Amino acid sequence: QVQLVESGGGLVQPGGSLRLSCALSGSIFSIAASHLGWYRQAPGKQRELVATISSGGTTNYADSVKGRFTISRDNQKKTVNLDMNSLKPEDTAVYYCNYRRLSVEYWGKGTLVTVSS
Repeated sequence: QVQLVESGGGLVQPGGSLRLSCALSGSIFSIAASHLGWYRQAPGKQRELVATISSGGTTNYADSVKGRFTISRDNQKKTVNLDMNSLKPEDTAVYYCNYRRLSVEYWGKGTLVTVSS
């Protein structure tokens, strides 16, 4: 089993930046072979994809965050990060870390990001 713990959320003004981090438990082998991602869920809305990164380092972003957010992974440190710049009020949501490998999927409990003046 893999556990995921997110950190780095908080209150930030529009135009500001935040870095979210997700610490994973489990073997380096299983983490390195996994597909990792960040998703978010705003109040009253469905959970949506923000960014993903494959085991080979290929990244994918939602159109709404392209050019502003960057996902990265460090398999040795067992972490996946999300650097968020030029934040907008519509980025306000609970952000969740996701692990996928073969047919197995795990989620973190989420970290709240609030973008407001």
